[in-house]
Amino acid sequence: MSLLKWKAEYSVGIASMDDEHREIIDLINDVYEKLGSTPDAKAIASCLEEILNAISLHFALEERIMWDTGYDEYESHKEDHEELLDEIRDLMDDFATDPNEGSRLLEARLSGWFGKHFASFDARLHGKLGPL
Repeated sequence: MSLLKWKAEYSVGIASMDDEHREIIDLINDVYEKLGSTPDAKAIASCLEEILNAISLHFALEERIMWDTGYDEYESHKEDHEELLDEIRDLMDDFATDPNEGSRLLEARLSGWFGKHFASFDARLHGKLGPL
C-alpha cells in the first residue's frame, strides 16, 4: 500500500522538478512499505539515507531555478527546505536511537511534511513560474 500518490497539483510545470518529485514519492512509499511487515532496521536506515540524498539534490535544483529566475519567495522557500532536511535528519536520528519509536514517528510524519511542502511552497512556485 502506498502512503503518497502523485497528484496533478503537485506539478510545478518543470519536467526535471516534477520527475524528482515523483522519485521522492516512490522513495517515501518504499520506506513506508518496509515499515509495514517486519521492519528491517538496516534497510529502513538505507532508505532514509537515500531519501535525504534525493531530497537534498532536488532542493538544490529547485533553489537554482528559483535563484536564476529571480523568484520573489526564494528565501522563505529555501528556509522551508532547510527545515524539512532538518526534520528528516531528526527522523533518521530517532530511528537509529530507537527503531520502534523511530518507525512510529516515520509513519506519522513521512507524508505530512512532503504533502505540506507540495501544497504550499511548490504550488506557489508553480503559480509564479508556470511551465518553463
